[in-house]
Amino acid sequence: MALLEIRDLSTDIALSKSVVHALDHVSLHVDAGETLGLVGESGSGKTMTAMSIERLLPPGGHITGGEILFDGEDLVQLEEPRLREIRGGDIGMIFQDPMTSLNPVIPVGDQVAEPLMLHRGLSKAEAMKRVVEMFGLVGIPSPLQRTRDFPHQLSGGQRQRVMIAMALICQPKLLIADEPTTALDVTVQKQILELVDRLRQEFHMAMILVTHDLGVIAGSADRVVVMYAGKVAEMADVHTLFAAPKHRYTDALFEALPERAAGTGERLYSIPGLPPDLVEPPPACRFAPRCRFAVDACRAQVPPMTRINTPYGPQEFACFVPRTTPLHEPEPMDLRTVVPEVARVEPAEVGGRGWVAPTTFIPADGVPILQVQALVKDFPVTAGAILRRHVGDISAVADITVSIPRGRTLGLVGESGCGKTTLGRLVVGLDVPTGGKILFRGRRISQLRGREAKEGRRNVQFMFQDSYASLDPRMRVRSILREPLDIQHVGTPRDRNERVDELLAAVGLPARAAERYPHEFSGGQRQRIGLARALALQPGLIVADEPVSALDVSIQAQVLNLMKELQRDRELTYLFISHDLSVVRYLSDVIAVMYLGRMVEVGPAAEVYSHPQHHYTRGLIDTIPIPDPVVERQKAKLGVRGELPSAMNPPSGCRFRTRCPMAQDICARVVPPLQPGGGSEPMAAAEVEAAVASAAARGTVPHMTACHFPINGHSAADTLVEGAVSPVA
Repeated sequence: MALLEIRDLSTDIALSKSVVHALDHVSLHVDAGETLGLVGESGSGKTMTAMSIERLLPPGGHITGGEILFDGEDLVQLEEPRLREIRGGDIGMIFQDPMTSLNPVIPVGDQVAEPLMLHRGLSKAEAMKRVVEMFGLVGIPSPLQRTRDFPHQLSGGQRQRVMIAMALICQPKLLIADEPTTALDVTVQKQILELVDRLRQEFHMAMILVTHDLGVIAGSADRVVVMYAGKVAEMADVHTLFAAPKHRYTDALFEALPERAAGTGERLYSIPGLPPDLVEPPPACRFAPRCRFAVDACRAQVPPMTRINTPYGPQEFACFVPRTTPLHEPEPMDLRTVVPEVARVEPAEVGGRGWVAPTTFIPADGVPILQVQALVKDFPVTAGAILRRHVGDISAVADITVSIPRGRTLGLVGESGCGKTTLGRLVVGLDVPTGGKILFRGRRISQLRGREAKEGRRNVQFMFQDSYASLDPRMRVRSILREPLDIQHVGTPRDRNERVDELLAAVGLPARAAERYPHEFSGGQRQRIGLARALALQPGLIVADEPVSALDVSIQAQVLNLMKELQRDRELTYLFISHDLSVVRYLSDVIAVMYLGRMVEVGPAAEVYSHPQHHYTRGLIDTIPIPDPVVERQKAKLGVRGELPSAMNPPSGCRFRTRCPMAQDICARVVPPLQPGGGSEPMAAAEVEAAVASAAARGTVPHMTACHFPINGHSAADTLVEGAVSPVA
């Protein structure tokens, strides 16, 4: 029986001079105890559907038609007092950004207790007792003490757990989770998703999971609704959808996944163009302008919702040219030539040429563009408002040695708090190292003076994670891109303006974009602007800190393709920082894995991913959400477990030993050396040099591990993938 049923829901948002038709006749249902996944690009209507259910629409937003039947009541027709009783009481919601959703000046315990006092009539003491119990249930350590903390005193994962506790404190019948893990690394994401699913089962709730991550949907949802431009494109059981999608938009989302091209060097498929403007949506199929398979009927009329039966239940889709084969099988060639080949080239990108994987890793001169030697960064911790006594140090980077040859990419991976971003900031000079050396083209950066120092700063640029926060909202794009040229006095004013036009063309943006402000662009376009700014001074090295972590899969593919194009054309070198090993594997030549400030594994990207030697690397790989519901459910208990220790007081010996399934006494006493093959006994310098030389002769780097008991063989996730059988023929 349906707990929630939405019938022909339409929602508009009135702007000053126009109206956005955010939802157009959306129909779906959620059964009691079921998890429904809502998936699609930004602007597809996922969050607007969730907000319409709660009637928490933005200014100017209003429901123009349809019904939202929840437990027999039409939420569209309810008066505000009754609606307030349902919100928070019978329907709980986990918002996307807990930091902006929590009140910064009220302790988190009081905020979580508030729904109990409003909806259940409990006293403050009774409510706080329940809050402590709920904090323990959601895995917040020292729950009584944490109730008195403010949001800024908690980590990102703990803030998300507070939001979960607040949404579940009244034990609602329906939980709406809006992108609950978007900004979290893979290990915390897995913990949060497992926690939500366990509590859903304990409280016998239904759930709507809103996300753009197909791997998350594969592991968590029972049924899936794919949305595009305010309409439902396809809906089916999760096994059916992931094995045999029908709608061309769903098919394109799967094709854009980095996993599809990892290890091959092939260009990722990215959906051309942008979603339609919903002020004046197309009168026919809304995906037709971006579809490789569109025919005349797609551009002339709205495709009806077609329903077919599958072994797992009905599958519905609105497409005139549906996919005819399962996802793992090629389609007939005659269907693939419905649209001329030229239509498949992304108009928003440069060139459109395929990228070929390099056959050699070490360039002809053999000199790395960047060398990091025994790098250390400690942050002092002080106490006292006046005397500021030194009470300890945070070990952010501990004895890191790594190098990057010119024109190649080093992927740096690890959990939040492992020191990745700190290492990137040290490389670009935003932080000063406590010890060690950073060499750029053989010269120590800290020793450069005058013209050489100025040239060094120009040659190393930073690409920030949050493109919107890193762009001045009061400056037009032309001023943003001209600023580094003005500071460095590059050419004449006319030369600088011409350079801005060249940069915009290089990143696939029109010249008119120079006169717009950052807020007028999409997330993917802002990331392109951030890349253009990094390219302004023609650097040799770009440090990219999580540049695609918050982007939809199709926009992510565009940015990754663009970065590879520019690397090939300009011989750029990247230090690519990410917690997503799938993306790192696709983009990088070499992967370096960091844990709590130390490097634990370094090696060729394909080898590290397919044959990890360190238990931490294996745990990260096994934690990656895989867009296959069979594999995801089989590996539910794999991955890194436990909490990251404090960097102020890291574990002795191997820092990973407190979370390692193979830890023994020696792991607590001896720091394992980073060397080929791992092991406890340090190799002689001559042996290490011989391994490096041997790898260089093969055009690669040695696979080195810092582990007393390294792994030999495949990761558990790879074993599952190899043995998985699709449930739908």
